[in-house]
Amino acid sequence: MPPTPDDQMLRLAFMLAEKGRGLVEPNPLVGCVVVHGDEIVGEGWHAFFGGPHAEVVALKNAGARAAGATVYVTLEPCRHQGKTPPCTQAIIDSGAARVVAAVADPCQTAAGGAVVLRQAGLDVELGVMEQEAKRQNAPFFKLIAHHRPWVIAKWAMSLDGKIATRTGESRWISNAASRRRVHELRGRVDGIMVGSGTAQADDPLLTARPPGLRTATRIVVDSRASLSPQSRLAATAREAPVLVAVGPAAEQEKCRKLEQAGCEVWRCGAAEQSDRLAALLDELGRRKMTNVLVEGGGSLLGSLFDQNEIDEVHAFIAPRIIGGAEAIGPLAGRGVEAMNFARHITDVAWEQLDGDLYLHGPISRPPEAGGETPG
Repeated sequence: MPPTPDDQMLRLAFMLAEKGRGLVEPNPLVGCVVVHGDEIVGEGWHAFFGGPHAEVVALKNAGARAAGATVYVTLEPCRHQGKTPPCTQAIIDSGAARVVAAVADPCQTAAGGAVVLRQAGLDVELGVMEQEAKRQNAPFFKLIAHHRPWVIAKWAMSLDGKIATRTGESRWISNAASRRRVHELRGRVDGIMVGSGTAQADDPLLTARPPGLRTATRIVVDSRASLSPQSRLAATAREAPVLVAVGPAAEQEKCRKLEQAGCEVWRCGAAEQSDRLAALLDELGRRKMTNVLVEGGGSLLGSLFDQNEIDEVHAFIAPRIIGGAEAIGPLAGRGVEAMNFARHITDVAWEQLDGDLYLHGPISRPPEAGGETPG
Protein backbone atom coordinates (compact mmCIF):
# COMPACT_ATOMS: atom_id res chain seq x y z
CA MET A 1 0.00 0.00 0.00
CA PRO A 2 1.50 3.38 -1.00
CA PRO A 3 2.05 5.89 1.80
CA THR A 4 -0.73 8.39 2.37
CA PRO A 5 -0.07 12.16 2.52
CA ASP A 6 -0.45 11.90 6.32
CA ASP A 7 2.21 9.16 6.39
CA GLN A 8 4.58 11.23 4.29
CA MET A 9 4.28 14.27 6.53
CA LEU A 10 4.74 12.20 9.67
CA ARG A 11 7.86 10.59 8.20
CA LEU A 12 9.27 14.07 7.75
CA ALA A 13 8.30 14.85 11.36
CA PHE A 14 10.14 11.69 12.52
CA MET A 15 13.26 12.86 10.67
CA LEU A 16 13.03 16.25 12.36
CA ALA A 17 12.56 14.61 15.77
CA GLU A 18 15.86 12.72 15.37
CA LYS A 19 17.73 16.03 15.48
CA GLY A 20 17.06 16.12 19.23
CA ARG A 21 18.56 12.70 20.05
CA GLY A 22 21.11 13.07 22.81
CA LEU A 23 19.93 16.60 23.61
CA VAL A 24 16.38 16.30 24.95
CA GLU A 25 16.46 13.27 27.25
CA PRO A 26 14.75 12.44 29.58
CA ASN A 27 12.13 14.16 27.43
CA PRO A 28 10.96 12.42 24.25
CA LEU A 29 12.09 13.13 20.70
CA VAL A 30 9.34 15.12 18.97
CA GLY A 31 9.08 16.56 15.48
CA CYS A 32 6.32 18.66 13.94
CA VAL A 33 5.29 19.77 10.45
CA VAL A 34 2.57 22.35 9.68
CA VAL A 35 0.88 22.00 6.28
CA HIS A 36 -1.51 24.50 4.70
CA GLY A 37 -3.11 23.08 1.58
CA ASP A 38 -0.25 21.37 -0.25
CA GLU A 39 2.47 23.58 1.21
CA ILE A 40 4.68 22.95 4.22
CA VAL A 41 4.57 26.26 6.08
CA GLY A 42 6.33 25.34 9.32
CA GLU A 43 8.76 22.78 10.72
CA GLY A 44 10.10 22.26 14.22
CA TRP A 45 11.57 19.80 16.68
CA HIS A 46 12.30 19.63 20.38
CA ALA A 47 15.94 20.75 20.25
CA PHE A 48 17.10 20.63 23.89
CA PHE A 49 15.83 19.71 27.35
CA GLY A 50 13.79 22.55 28.77
CA GLY A 51 13.51 24.27 25.39
CA PRO A 52 10.38 25.01 23.36
CA HIS A 53 8.42 22.01 22.15
CA ALA A 54 8.30 20.99 18.51
CA GLU A 55 4.75 22.27 17.95
CA VAL A 56 5.54 25.71 19.33
CA VAL A 57 8.60 26.03 17.08
CA ALA A 58 6.76 24.84 13.97
CA LEU A 59 3.77 27.11 14.60
CA LYS A 60 6.03 30.09 15.17
CA ASN A 61 7.72 29.37 11.85
CA ALA A 62 4.33 29.09 10.15
CA GLY A 63 3.01 32.35 11.60
CA ALA A 64 -0.36 33.42 10.21
CA ARG A 65 -0.23 30.60 7.65
CA ALA A 66 -1.01 28.14 10.45
CA ALA A 67 -4.67 29.24 10.35
CA GLY A 68 -6.69 26.40 8.83
CA ALA A 69 -3.60 24.19 8.56
CA THR A 70 -2.91 20.59 9.56
CA VAL A 71 -0.38 20.04 12.33
CA TYR A 72 1.55 16.76 12.07
CA VAL A 73 3.35 15.75 15.26
CA THR A 74 5.10 12.55 16.34
CA LEU A 75 3.69 12.61 19.89
CA GLU A 76 0.32 13.72 21.23
CA PRO A 77 0.55 17.46 22.05
CA CYS A 78 0.91 18.05 25.77
CA ARG A 79 -1.86 19.70 27.77
CA HIS A 80 0.06 20.65 30.92
CA GLN A 81 2.17 23.56 32.07
CA GLY A 82 5.71 22.29 32.61
CA LYS A 83 8.98 23.98 31.74
CA THR A 84 7.05 25.35 28.75
CA PRO A 85 3.35 26.23 28.21
CA PRO A 86 0.91 23.55 26.97
CA CYS A 87 1.24 22.83 23.25
CA THR A 88 -2.51 22.32 22.98
CA GLN A 89 -3.11 26.00 23.71
CA ALA A 90 -0.51 27.05 21.15
CA ILE A 91 -2.26 24.92 18.51
CA ILE A 92 -5.69 26.30 19.40
CA ASP A 93 -4.41 29.88 19.37
CA SER A 94 -2.81 29.35 15.94
CA GLY A 95 -6.17 28.66 14.31
CA ALA A 96 -5.08 25.25 12.97
CA ALA A 97 -7.96 23.07 11.83
CA ARG A 98 -6.57 19.57 12.11
CA VAL A 99 -3.98 17.63 14.13
CA VAL A 100 -2.46 14.27 13.18
CA ALA A 101 -0.46 12.76 16.05
CA ALA A 102 1.42 9.47 15.82
CA VAL A 103 1.04 8.17 19.37
CA ALA A 104 -0.56 9.06 22.68
CA ASP A 105 1.72 10.56 25.32
CA PRO A 106 2.40 7.87 27.98
CA CYS A 107 3.16 10.49 30.65
CA GLN A 108 0.07 10.98 32.83
CA THR A 109 0.68 14.67 33.45
CA ALA A 110 1.01 15.44 29.73
CA ALA A 111 -1.50 13.00 28.20
CA GLY A 112 -5.00 13.97 27.12
CA GLY A 113 -4.05 16.64 24.62
CA ALA A 114 -6.17 15.03 21.92
CA VAL A 115 -9.28 15.42 24.10
CA VAL A 116 -8.51 19.08 24.76
CA LEU A 117 -8.06 19.77 21.05
CA ARG A 118 -11.28 17.98 20.09
CA GLN A 119 -13.17 19.94 22.72
CA ALA A 120 -11.84 23.10 21.09
CA GLY A 121 -13.33 22.02 17.77
CA LEU A 122 -10.26 20.65 15.99
CA ASP A 123 -10.26 17.49 13.91
CA VAL A 124 -7.80 15.13 15.63
CA GLU A 125 -6.39 11.81 14.44
CA LEU A 126 -4.33 9.91 17.00
CA GLY A 127 -2.39 6.70 16.38
CA VAL A 128 -1.24 7.22 12.78
CA MET A 129 2.10 5.36 12.40
CA GLU A 130 1.92 4.50 16.08
CA GLN A 131 4.47 1.65 15.96
CA GLU A 132 7.06 3.82 14.22
CA ALA A 133 6.58 6.45 16.92
CA LYS A 134 7.00 3.90 19.70
CA ARG A 135 10.17 2.58 18.09
CA GLN A 136 11.69 6.03 17.85
CA ASN A 137 10.95 6.83 21.48
CA ALA A 138 11.33 3.34 22.96
CA PRO A 139 13.75 4.54 25.69
CA PHE A 140 11.29 7.25 26.78
CA PHE A 141 8.37 4.80 26.82
CA LYS A 142 10.39 2.34 28.93
CA LEU A 143 11.43 5.02 31.40
CA ILE A 144 7.81 6.12 31.85
CA ALA A 145 6.36 2.60 32.07
CA HIS A 146 9.06 0.73 34.02
CA HIS A 147 11.11 3.53 35.62
CA ARG A 148 14.32 2.04 34.25
CA PRO A 149 16.71 3.17 31.53
CA TRP A 150 16.96 1.67 28.06
CA VAL A 151 19.91 -0.74 28.29
CA ILE A 152 22.21 -0.83 25.25
CA ALA A 153 24.67 -3.72 25.15
CA LYS A 154 27.86 -3.09 23.18
CA TRP A 155 30.72 -5.41 22.39
CA ALA A 156 33.47 -5.92 19.83
CA MET A 157 34.30 -9.49 18.87
CA SER A 158 36.26 -11.55 16.41
CA LEU A 159 34.62 -13.50 13.61
CA ASP A 160 34.60 -16.57 15.85
CA GLY A 161 32.83 -14.72 18.66
CA LYS A 162 35.68 -13.89 21.04
CA ILE A 163 36.03 -10.60 22.91
CA ALA A 164 39.58 -11.36 24.11
CA THR A 165 42.31 -13.95 23.74
CA ARG A 166 42.74 -16.73 26.29
CA THR A 167 45.25 -14.47 28.10
CA GLY A 168 42.69 -11.64 28.34
CA GLU A 169 44.18 -9.37 25.67
CA SER A 170 41.47 -7.41 23.84
CA ARG A 171 43.15 -4.31 22.37
CA TRP A 172 42.26 -3.92 19.69
CA ILE A 173 39.78 -6.38 18.20
CA SER A 174 37.83 -3.74 16.27
CA ASN A 175 39.34 -1.11 13.99
CA ALA A 176 39.60 2.66 14.40
CA ALA A 177 36.36 3.33 12.48
CA SER A 178 34.42 1.06 14.84
CA ARG A 179 35.99 2.71 17.87
CA ARG A 180 34.97 6.13 16.56
CA ARG A 181 31.38 4.88 16.34
CA VAL A 182 31.58 3.70 19.96
CA HIS A 183 32.67 7.19 21.02
CA GLU A 184 29.65 8.61 19.17
CA LEU A 185 27.42 6.23 21.13
CA ARG A 186 29.06 7.26 24.39
CA GLY A 187 28.41 10.89 23.57
CA ARG A 188 24.62 10.55 23.51
CA VAL A 189 23.89 8.32 26.53
CA ASP A 190 23.33 9.12 30.20
CA GLY A 191 25.46 6.32 31.61
CA ILE A 192 28.26 3.95 30.56
CA MET A 193 28.44 0.77 32.62
CA VAL A 194 31.15 -1.85 33.05
CA GLY A 195 31.80 -4.66 35.47
CA SER A 196 34.63 -4.66 38.00
CA GLY A 197 36.65 -7.17 35.98
CA THR A 198 36.65 -4.97 32.90
CA ALA A 199 37.50 -1.92 34.98
CA GLN A 200 40.51 -3.70 36.45
CA ALA A 201 41.74 -5.44 33.29
CA ASP A 202 41.33 -2.54 30.84
CA ASP A 203 41.63 0.51 33.13
CA PRO A 204 39.27 2.39 30.76
CA LEU A 205 38.30 6.05 30.77
CA LEU A 206 34.80 5.42 29.36
CA THR A 207 34.53 8.98 28.06
CA ALA A 208 33.46 10.18 24.63
CA ARG A 209 36.42 11.45 22.64
CA PRO A 210 35.89 14.01 21.27
CA PRO A 211 33.19 15.05 23.78
CA GLY A 212 29.65 14.31 22.67
CA LEU A 213 26.26 15.87 23.28
CA ARG A 214 26.07 14.50 26.84
CA THR A 215 28.56 13.75 29.60
CA ALA A 216 27.72 10.23 30.72
CA THR A 217 28.03 9.00 34.28
CA ARG A 218 30.59 6.20 34.30
CA ILE A 219 29.16 3.30 36.29
CA VAL A 220 31.21 0.42 37.72
CA VAL A 221 29.32 -2.61 39.00
CA ASP A 222 31.80 -3.49 41.74
CA SER A 223 30.34 -5.51 44.61
CA ARG A 224 33.52 -5.38 46.74
CA ALA A 225 34.66 -1.83 45.88
CA SER A 226 37.75 -3.23 44.19
CA LEU A 227 38.21 -0.26 41.84
CA SER A 228 41.62 1.24 42.49
CA PRO A 229 41.68 4.89 43.62
CA GLN A 230 44.64 5.18 41.20
CA SER A 231 42.60 3.93 38.22
CA ARG A 232 41.92 6.28 35.33
CA LEU A 233 38.24 6.27 36.26
CA ALA A 234 38.86 7.40 39.82
CA ALA A 235 41.59 9.84 38.77
CA THR A 236 39.14 11.66 36.48
CA ALA A 237 36.07 11.42 38.72
CA ARG A 238 36.03 15.16 39.33
CA GLU A 239 35.97 15.80 35.58
CA ALA A 240 33.20 13.34 34.66
CA PRO A 241 30.97 11.54 37.20
CA VAL A 242 31.87 8.05 38.39
CA LEU A 243 29.31 5.92 40.23
CA VAL A 244 30.62 2.77 41.93
CA ALA A 245 27.79 0.34 42.75
CA VAL A 246 28.88 -1.83 45.68
CA GLY A 247 27.31 -4.63 47.69
CA PRO A 248 27.07 -5.40 51.40
CA ALA A 249 30.53 -7.04 51.46
CA ALA A 250 32.33 -3.87 50.30
CA GLU A 251 34.84 -2.69 52.89
CA GLN A 252 34.08 0.75 54.27
CA GLU A 253 37.71 1.85 53.97
CA LYS A 254 37.80 1.01 50.25
CA CYS A 255 34.56 2.95 49.75
CA ARG A 256 35.97 5.90 51.66
CA LYS A 257 39.08 6.04 49.47
CA LEU A 258 36.97 6.00 46.32
CA GLU A 259 34.82 8.81 47.69
CA GLN A 260 37.93 10.82 48.55
CA ALA A 261 39.00 10.44 44.92
CA GLY A 262 35.70 11.99 43.84
CA CYS A 263 33.66 8.87 43.06
CA GLU A 264 30.11 8.42 44.28
CA VAL A 265 29.67 5.10 46.06
CA TRP A 266 26.17 3.66 45.90
CA ARG A 267 25.58 0.69 48.19
CA CYS A 268 22.91 -1.97 47.85
CA GLY A 269 22.37 -4.35 50.74
CA ALA A 270 20.80 -7.18 48.73
CA ALA A 271 22.62 -10.50 49.11
CA GLU A 272 22.09 -11.72 45.55
CA GLN A 273 23.95 -10.15 42.65
CA SER A 274 20.84 -10.28 40.46
CA ASP A 275 18.86 -8.31 43.04
CA ARG A 276 21.63 -5.71 43.31
CA LEU A 277 21.69 -5.31 39.54
CA ALA A 278 17.90 -4.84 39.44
CA ALA A 279 18.12 -2.29 42.27
CA LEU A 280 20.86 -0.41 40.39
CA LEU A 281 18.67 -0.12 37.31
CA ASP A 282 15.85 1.17 39.51
CA GLU A 283 18.23 3.76 40.95
CA LEU A 284 19.34 4.89 37.49
CA GLY A 285 15.69 5.22 36.54
CA ARG A 286 15.06 7.41 39.58
CA ARG A 287 17.89 9.58 38.34
CA LYS A 288 16.02 9.91 35.02
CA MET A 289 18.73 8.20 33.02
CA THR A 290 17.10 7.35 29.69
CA ASN A 291 19.87 5.44 27.90
CA VAL A 292 22.66 3.40 29.52
CA LEU A 293 25.43 1.84 27.43
CA VAL A 294 26.90 -1.38 28.86
CA GLU A 295 30.38 -2.13 27.53
CA GLY A 296 31.09 -5.39 29.33
CA GLY A 297 32.53 -7.58 30.40
CA GLY A 298 30.95 -10.88 29.63
CA SER A 299 29.78 -11.57 33.18
CA LEU A 300 27.87 -8.30 33.46
CA LEU A 301 26.38 -8.58 29.98
CA GLY A 302 25.45 -12.21 30.65
CA SER A 303 23.72 -11.28 33.90
CA LEU A 304 21.74 -8.54 32.19
CA PHE A 305 20.81 -10.93 29.38
CA ASP A 306 19.68 -13.62 31.83
CA GLN A 307 17.55 -11.03 33.66
CA ASN A 308 15.98 -9.85 30.36
CA GLU A 309 17.32 -6.35 30.90
CA ILE A 310 19.06 -5.78 27.54
CA ASP A 311 16.93 -3.70 25.17
CA GLU A 312 19.29 -3.03 22.28
CA VAL A 313 22.52 -4.48 20.92
CA HIS A 314 25.46 -2.83 19.14
CA ALA A 315 27.98 -5.46 18.01
CA PHE A 316 31.20 -4.79 16.12
CA ILE A 317 32.47 -7.91 14.33
CA ALA A 318 36.07 -7.86 13.17
CA PRO A 319 37.24 -10.10 10.27
CA ARG A 320 39.85 -11.87 12.40
CA ILE A 321 39.90 -15.22 14.17
CA ILE A 322 41.17 -15.74 17.72
CA GLY A 323 40.25 -19.34 18.54
CA GLY A 324 40.72 -21.18 21.79
CA ALA A 325 38.25 -22.85 24.13
CA GLU A 326 39.41 -20.59 26.97
CA ALA A 327 38.96 -17.34 25.00
CA ILE A 328 35.77 -15.72 26.24
CA GLY A 329 32.67 -14.60 24.36
CA PRO A 330 30.64 -11.43 24.84
CA LEU A 331 27.93 -12.93 27.09
CA ALA A 332 28.56 -15.30 29.98
CA GLY A 333 25.83 -16.21 32.47
CA ARG A 334 23.40 -19.09 31.96
CA GLY A 335 22.07 -18.25 28.51
CA VAL A 336 18.98 -19.87 27.02
CA GLU A 337 18.28 -23.60 27.30
CA ALA A 338 16.79 -24.15 23.85
CA MET A 339 16.98 -22.45 20.46
CA ASN A 340 13.31 -21.47 20.54
CA PHE A 341 14.20 -19.20 23.50
CA ALA A 342 17.05 -17.54 21.63
CA ARG A 343 16.66 -13.78 21.29
CA HIS A 344 16.94 -12.01 17.98
CA ILE A 345 17.58 -8.48 16.82
CA THR A 346 14.51 -6.75 15.43
CA ASP A 347 14.80 -4.04 12.77
CA VAL A 348 18.38 -5.14 12.36
CA ALA A 349 20.79 -2.72 10.67
CA TRP A 350 24.14 -3.70 9.15
CA GLU A 351 26.96 -1.38 8.25
CA GLN A 352 30.53 -1.90 7.10
CA LEU A 353 33.15 0.20 8.90
CA ASP A 354 36.46 -0.12 7.06
CA GLY A 355 36.13 -3.90 7.05
CA ASP A 356 34.46 -4.40 10.42
CA LEU A 357 30.81 -5.38 10.37
CA TYR A 358 28.60 -3.28 12.63
CA LEU A 359 25.22 -4.79 13.60
CA HIS A 360 22.72 -2.97 15.75
CA GLY A 361 19.07 -2.97 16.67
CA PRO A 362 16.56 -3.63 19.46
CA ILE A 363 16.49 -7.11 20.96
CA SER A 364 13.34 -9.23 21.07
CA ARG A 365 11.73 -10.06 24.37
CA PRO A 366 11.60 -13.71 25.50
CA PRO A 367 8.23 -15.44 25.09
CA GLU A 368 7.59 -15.47 28.84
CA ALA A 369 8.13 -11.69 29.01
CA GLY A 370 5.24 -10.97 26.71
CA GLY A 371 6.49 -10.62 23.12
CA GLU A 372 8.84 -8.14 21.57
CA THR A 373 10.10 -4.73 22.56
CA PRO A 374 8.70 -1.69 20.76
CA GLY A 375 11.03 -1.71 17.79
